[in-house]
Amino acid sequence: MPIEISDPADPRVADYVSLTDVVLRRRHEPEKGLYIAESQKVIRRALRAGHRPRSYLMARRWLDDLADIVADAEAEGIPVYFGEHDVIEQLTGFHLHRGALAAMQRPVLPSVESLIADARRVIVLEDVVDHTNVGAIFRSAAALGVDAVLITPRCADPLYRRSIRVSMGSVFQVPWTRVDPWPQGIGLLHDAGLTVAAMALSDDSVSLDELESAPPERLALIVGTEGDGLSHRTVADADLTLRIPMAGGVDSLNVAAASAVAMWALRPPARS
Repeated sequence: MPIEISDPADPRVADYVSLTDVVLRRRHEPEKGLYIAESQKVIRRALRAGHRPRSYLMARRWLDDLADIVADAEAEGIPVYFGEHDVIEQLTGFHLHRGALAAMQRPVLPSVESLIADARRVIVLEDVVDHTNVGAIFRSAAALGVDAVLITPRCADPLYRRSIRVSMGSVFQVPWTRVDPWPQGIGLLHDAGLTVAAMALSDDSVSLDELESAPPERLALIVGTEGDGLSHRTVADADLTLRIPMAGGVDSLNVAAASAVAMWALRPPARS
């Protein structure tokens, strides 16, 4: 049976405490091997991807709306907690207007080599520290035929609550893993037979128009952190640098927008 929570300090729901504290979640979630999925749509996508819940927390009315998930949880011995909105808000630190949360076990990440072995399109996020941008890039990657996403050690966590929400659950759809160390990991991309393109403003950069006219069969696109862009070592080790032609006196786009433009222009042909 679902368990009612009336005390925000109840230790049984400790996984859900202070979810707005980014520093705490960066430290706490990976350490405990969990992440938080928020909203019915995201929870269902996580379950379809094979991720296993540790528990659920939801407002009372969602016990009916998520009756099938509640029934499955009860059958598997997974606790389902519920409470009034004010109790949940005190517990989590925000108003749960999307109705439900799930504390999910983090999946084991695949190796870089296995992930990119047959990939035609790979995008690498170098030190992209904004969770919103990470989520937006994953959503574009899912929509535009990217086979794999690699993230560097200092990149924001794709399984942080905001990243998942912005991606609309696409972080469960596109295969991804961490590449460490970096930028030495560029060697793994070359070993797999991928052409490596670094998105950067440089004197010898290739226009996206030019690359789009004759794209490589297999391509890894590297995008960099907001503001500073890619490291000099990354640009030097790439096969080519790539720029998007700009107008209106604008020198560059936000990393999520720029990566979406490039992924669209360089998307692979449909598999026969």
